[in-house]
Amino acid sequence: MTCRTGCGACCIVPSITTKTPKLPNGKAAGVPCPHLDHDLRCSIFSDPDRPKVCASLQPSVEMCGNSKEAAIAYLNWLEDETSPK
Repeated sequence: MTCRTGCGACCIVPSITTKTPKLPNGKAAGVPCPHLDHDLRCSIFSDPDRPKVCASLQPSVEMCGNSKEAAIAYLNWLEDETSPK
């Protein structure tokens, strides 16, 4: 499966604790990543310094569903399930 054009859900929903030049304090859940380009694609996708959490999110039927809204719902659930309580 490949990324859905114009989606970017996996670059918006999850929190990121890894620091990058554009994310010196990480990224809060629900905030668009500053590495998203105008097509909602990751501009550091091939960069070896890309956060591990980002690299672990691979497009799949389960994660992406049939729409951007389905992907956002699934990723919100995943974020909630994996957040420290």
